[in-house]
Amino acid sequence: MATQVVMPQMGESIAEGTIVRWIKKVGDSVDRDEPLFEISTDKVDAEIPSPAAGVLTAITVKEGETVPVNSVVATIGVAGEAGATGETGATGAAGEKHSAQADGTPGATIAAPASPSTTNAAPVAPVAPAAPVAPVAPVAPAAPADNDKHKSSPLVRRIAKEHSVDIAQIQGTGIGGRVTKTDILGFIDGGGAAAPAPVAARPSTPEPAPMPVVRSFGDQVQPMSVMRKKIAEHMVLSKRTSAHVYSVFEVNYSRVDQIRKAKKDEYEKNGVKLTFTSFIAKVAVDCLRRHKTINASIDGDNIIYRGDINLGIAVALENGLIVPVVKGAGEKNILGLSRAIADVADRARAKKLSPEEVHGGTFTITNPGNFGAQFGLPIINQPQVAILGVGTIEKRPVVIDDMIGIRTMGYLTLGYDHRIVDGAVADQFMADVKKGLENFDPSQV
Repeated sequence: MATQVVMPQMGESIAEGTIVRWIKKVGDSVDRDEPLFEISTDKVDAEIPSPAAGVLTAITVKEGETVPVNSVVATIGVAGEAGATGETGATGAAGEKHSAQADGTPGATIAAPASPSTTNAAPVAPVAPAAPVAPVAPVAPAAPADNDKHKSSPLVRRIAKEHSVDIAQIQGTGIGGRVTKTDILGFIDGGGAAAPAPVAARPSTPEPAPMPVVRSFGDQVQPMSVMRKKIAEHMVLSKRTSAHVYSVFEVNYSRVDQIRKAKKDEYEKNGVKLTFTSFIAKVAVDCLRRHKTINASIDGDNIIYRGDINLGIAVALENGLIVPVVKGAGEKNILGLSRAIADVADRARAKKLSPEEVHGGTFTITNPGNFGAQFGLPIINQPQVAILGVGTIEKRPVVIDDMIGIRTMGYLTLGYDHRIVDGAVADQFMADVKKGLENFDPSQV
């Protein structure tokens, strides 16, 4: 019996997904739970396992296409049965079932009549044609109680609320008329004007058109990946939303380095690497308890001081960036943090994260120092109000008691939202982090 493969719902607020890559092709054998295709959503990129074992007989959604959740994207048949075409998902063979959408329900099937045999056909009495059925007048669907929720995602509604925009004024370009992030950002950039009316007032100073890109011989043009588009949208949204300001502190990691070297073998025996990030994460979450404004969010005219500390860890991938979240980081010791950070980072690279593991963060750490950067000026991960950037950690000559010595040094950068975080508050937090790292208590390891 054939099994229909559907677009999964990767989280409550996810209404659609994009097929990024088919790992299997029509005609390939596939085992149950073997990766079948890769998807990208607003929350996470993931490899989707096969729901059954058999042969991939049909692919009905091509790479790059976006479809609603629960849409049929492929069919898996029993090994040995006639294969389906990749265009329609039906074989047309006598007596087989063909996928149909007659009642509007994905996966509804209608049995195709068997073709009469040319050798052993028995006489069949002619069947009188059925009387014509009068067409039924279509019934208008009832309007949803909250139309905005059916037309947009929570992120779009939050942007609308922050900018006092009525979503009903925006013509959505998403599936089923959904208002996408691109739609609402374009609406806001255009001054919040409604769709063009017969007589529309022109802005006194029109916005300049984007600078055209002049292409030269030898240039290679490649469309943005789904992940890259979403990163671009999120970064532009954050810059539009938050008033970004930065503070940079130099930190002496010599004490941390000594403790790390003394304890790393013991940790490795337990299957955990003791890294500088482990120490930074531990000190940061301890300081966030004392500096609640850094662990907050803005909701319209309200400030939400978070009760939990959920630590986002930026992970660089081959084709982008993802920020998995360590939930309840404030309750973990350095061993627990080390394990949790390594776990989410490894699964992020393997595309094995669930949607719940990439949202709900209250503070983020990013480490451009892994690539040699002295420090960076990272963009805040909305709806958070601060992000900590870790610069490269290396031995440098420093002045100590009027003498030059060699110490393990590095820079930490705090990017913060000046709408609620003042410079004094940010610098007090950073001074606390610096003190915690330079005077780290070995008994905590």
